[in-house]
Amino acid sequence: MRNLSVLLSVAAMGAWLAASPALADYKVGFITSLSGPAATIGVPYAKGIAAAKQYMPAIGGDAVTVIQLDDGSDPAAATRDARKLVEEDKVDILIGTGTSTSSMAMASVANELKVPYIAISPIKGGPADDGNLWALGVTQPPPLMVKAVAARIVRDGVKRLAYIGYSEAWGDYVYNGAKAAEKPDGLQVVTNERYARTDTSVTAQILKIMAAQPEGVIDGGSGTQGALPLLTLAERGYKGKIYGTPALVNGDFIRVGGKAAEGILCSGGPVIVADQLPDDHYAKKIALAFRDAYQKANGAPSTDSFSPYAFDAWLLFADAAPRAKAKAAPGTPEFHAALREALFSVKDLAGTQGFYNFTPASAYGVDERALVLMRLVGGKWIYEP
Repeated sequence: MRNLSVLLSVAAMGAWLAASPALADYKVGFITSLSGPAATIGVPYAKGIAAAKQYMPAIGGDAVTVIQLDDGSDPAAATRDARKLVEEDKVDILIGTGTSTSSMAMASVANELKVPYIAISPIKGGPADDGNLWALGVTQPPPLMVKAVAARIVRDGVKRLAYIGYSEAWGDYVYNGAKAAEKPDGLQVVTNERYARTDTSVTAQILKIMAAQPEGVIDGGSGTQGALPLLTLAERGYKGKIYGTPALVNGDFIRVGGKAAEGILCSGGPVIVADQLPDDHYAKKIALAFRDAYQKANGAPSTDSFSPYAFDAWLLFADAAPRAKAKAAPGTPEFHAALREALFSVKDLAGTQGFYNFTPASAYGVDERALVLMRLVGGKWIYEP
């Protein structure tokens, strides 16, 4: 009778294990903006995660469960979603979201609840200076994004540069980057015009820019709404140079901007012009693999610079997770701590948007190699070495 009880217990345990997810499975909490004004960015992020799952559905043989939530482009909702994913769904890592403001809100939650977080929109600073001990960013640092194009602005001989961008964190990042390029005997930023993501007109701001008679304009918007200043500049007959950042490298921007966006010079990740890169470029192989996975997962080619950030976030997690698992089981506080340590020690990882090297002193892991210059010609981005 005792042996029968043991056999029944073993059989019951076997059935329970068969019906339960593997203890080594990983859980990813993914937040993006599928609705609201940031959806033009958030939807590509979701497609990037789909491409990542297509490319690498398991990590070291262990399944990965993704729980995706829509924050509606609202920082308060991003905060609530992040808290729910950690406290109720018990995720091992957070990835998101569609705006810098919401991403910084998520970083605060991650730091408080001690769960690693990979931001796919720019976040301020790093763990050394503002307490985001559990957050790191997969994007190029905003100053670097602007520095790359600012150097070209100076080389183009522009002395008077006008600025127009969002009245929020991303707008501040681009404006501050442009100001950093000023020179006593050269480039000067002569305007600081702002607008909200929900605005439908920037006529008043563009009139001020036209009055300043700039030789160039840098657009600090993103996605669809980033086209609004350019459309208005074209309406007012502006004929000078126009510049932008990776935030404008988006199919919707091209569609909405049309002829007004033609000729804009932007900095951007190498993935956008992967087929135009030299064969020995570090990003070419993985960028082309991303394009293939994106096509299979989404049934259409990749045309934006946002989805690759989500893809690279997955690559970072996949690189760090096995090293963390060697120290602790997923789903535990010990694993979260080990994963954080592993993420902040990623070395020489080639991604679609950069060559990643992280340290505990910096939340950003890329250098100048993460950016190329590209010009919009005939509705397509052309690599400018």
